[in-house]
Parts: sequence; structure tokens; C-alpha cells
Amino acid sequence: MKKIGFIDYYLSEWHANNYPAWIENASKELGEDFKVCYGWAEKDVSPVDGVTTDEWCQKLGVEKCQTIEELCEKSDYIVILAPSDPEKHLPYAKVALKYGKRTYIDKTFAPNLSEAEEMFDIAEKYGSPFFSTSALRYASELDGIKAPKFLKVWGGGGNFPEYSIHQIEMVVKVMGSGHKSVTVNKTENGYVCDIVLEDDRKVQLNYAPNFGFALETENGRVDIASSFFDLLILDILKFFTSGSLPFEKEQTLMAMAMREKVVELL
Repeated sequence: MKKIGFIDYYLSEWHANNYPAWIENASKELGEDFKVCYGWAEKDVSPVDGVTTDEWCQKLGVEKCQTIEELCEKSDYIVILAPSDPEKHLPYAKVALKYGKRTYIDKTFAPNLSEAEEMFDIAEKYGSPFFSTSALRYASELDGIKAPKFLKVWGGGGNFPEYSIHQIEMVVKVMGSGHKSVTVNKTENGYVCDIVLEDDRKVQLNYAPNFGFALETENGRVDIASSFFDLLILDILKFFTSGSLPFEKEQTLMAMAMREKVVELL
């Protein structure tokens, strides 16, 4: 059995609640034997639903670890979650990445570019391969888009600072460029962000809480309807198996720099 450990700020949250079953399904599809076996959380009680770490572990059939170190020692592979608390990723990574094990770090990777760069430096020092992404990078609707002249993206979610990463990851994957300038305008229900890329192509992010994810190029608009989380989980397990990164770290750093500038202007 290939044992995965979950590190989280609190364990009863949407990602931690859903990933174990998705990992089991993806593992079967790949003919592998991955299982979430260990869990550790900094906060014992989830502010989402009041479920404790013990209750979450019992429900999911996971062994509770008393420390991050215990989890890292016992696990073959590590997943750092805390999807709504990216400021927790660096403290957790400072411990986990010292173990040299293949690691996935959930979105949003870091609250700023500086902490993102520090995590890559730690990983390089200890030889710990890892990657981080928004699941929206795996939307199959993005795959056929080649070097568009412009890109408009729509997306919703609970708040723009947290959910902006989904739009930004799509931008970086499709456009392959960092930003040169960013402007942000408040609308009645959300924000419109106009971005000029380093190669002078233009991007627009459109956010309101009730928006679905969609994108538009000169070839028209398409709504995102693919099973992007399933595709993400498959790629995480392929990475755990092979150690081959699905994309270069420069793309993650581009996304973090772009997000930092957008959030700074809100």
C-alpha cells in the first residue's frame, strides 16, 4: 500500500472531506494502491462544521498523528491542504519538505511571491519534489487553446482573494506569460481585473460570487464543465508514482506574482 498523509489547518473541510474517495477512485483507474492513511491538523475543531480531528479520522478510517513530524515519518507521500489558509503552507512546508518525500501543496500555494520562492528553495535544499495548483488548471476546455490574442476569464466563489487563483492558474496555463501591469475595478457584485502581460497580450478577470467558470478568446466563449478535480487527482497520483512534475515551477511563480498584485489592488 502507498500511504498518503494529510496535513491541514483543520481536517473537516471540503478538500479533505472529498479527496480520500477521489484518491481511491483514481488509484483504481491507474492500477495503483494509494490510500489516505494519516492525518494531522493544527486546529482540533473545524470552524466549518464543528467536527474534531478524532471524529474526522474515525469517519475516514485514517490514523491521527500527534505531530507533523510523525505524519511525515509514517507517510510515503504528503499532501499539505489548508486550501483557505495559504499563510499556513510555509510553516507546514518547512517541516514536511525536509523529509525528501513527494509532496502536493493545495491551492492557494502561498499568500505572496516571497513565501512561494522560499518553499521552492527549501524543496531544492532537501531534494523534495512537489507541485501546487488550482484544480481549474486541469479543465479540459483549456487544452485546445493555443496562443490566443486575448483571454477573458469568469469565476465565482466565496471571496475573490481566495478564489482568484482559479482564474489566474487558467490564465498562466493558456497564455504562458507573467504580468506587466494590473488594474482592478470594483463592480456592483465583484471585481474586474485588466492585466497586460509581459508580451503585451491582454487578459481580463471577471469575478462575482455567483459566476460559473468560463473563458473567452477570439474564437468565442466556453463554459468550464469538465471534471477538473478528477483530472487533478489523477495527476497528483501520477506525480507520486513517477516523481515527474506536471509543469515547471516558473508557472506557479508567475501565478503567485500575478495573484499578489491583484490582491494588493483590491
